[in-house]
Amino acid sequence: MPAPYFHVVFTLPHALNALIAQNRRALYNLLFSSASATLLTFGHQRFGAQIGITAVLHTWSQSLGPHYHLHCIVTGGGLSRDGQSWRRISAGYLFPVTALSLVFRAKFRDGLKKLYNERALSFHGQLAALHDPGEFRRLLATALRQKWVVFTKRPFGGPREVLAYLSRYTHRVAIGNGRLLALDSQQGAVSFSYKDYADHHRRKIMTLSLPEFLRRFTLHILPPRYVKIRHYGLLGNHQRQEKIAKARRLLGVCPPEHNAQAPDTPAPEAQAAAPAKPLYPTCPHCGSANLILIERHCRPPPLDSS
Repeated sequence: MPAPYFHVVFTLPHALNALIAQNRRALYNLLFSSASATLLTFGHQRFGAQIGITAVLHTWSQSLGPHYHLHCIVTGGGLSRDGQSWRRISAGYLFPVTALSLVFRAKFRDGLKKLYNERALSFHGQLAALHDPGEFRRLLATALRQKWVVFTKRPFGGPREVLAYLSRYTHRVAIGNGRLLALDSQQGAVSFSYKDYADHHRRKIMTLSLPEFLRRFTLHILPPRYVKIRHYGLLGNHQRQEKIAKARRLLGVCPPEHNAQAPDTPAPEAQAAAPAKPLYPTCPHCGSANLILIERHCRPPPLDSS
């Protein structure tokens, strides 16, 4: 859609790292619900509109430590409450980050208390003391005293830039091959590069023992079948196609014509005889069409040996 898109990042305080590590599915879900509800609430209250959100979960820092945060791509506008108009948001400004942080913290706090009261959280090892309500309240108070960071980056240039960002960013793992520098099999150590954001984003090298490297890497393996990319509001699954179509009409954008027959379209009887060609590439293993094209690799032409 021809509307500005904003990049908003919600980060949980490190005081909750150990608790999250033992309750990943429940607290990842709470992070998604708290951040999305915060953004949707601001959209309704400040603009009277239902905005669209695509949220992507990330759990790691550059040094492979726990760093639980959610990247959100937010439409700079939305459908009015009656669905009859498009409410525009200034191209350079979305919501005040201080207010976002306060509401996000309150929603996550309330959700965490509810999970605790429902006995839906696990406490093992060093966290066993949290079975005592007083200890849990002290942990929560410590986390609430810390800064809950909500960061808004510059708006994207347009839909193409959003798609380019998502295609290279959504399916990253904790560390890519490009940052792995050396494996010392005799010493049992791995060296990799990382950015030290506390030191002016300088590029540095870290060396870890193999057990510690594997321990850190496995912290970021998601629970089985966990969905790390989710859509909300205007982009949510409920009536998404109808809402997007209405938004495009209100913005004066005509969808591409799918029904018009191209000049080289085969005759209907030929189409019926030919096997149906899938509209999108499918996974050769599971047959799923939910793929995102990141890049194409073309084979070089064969050498002419004449």
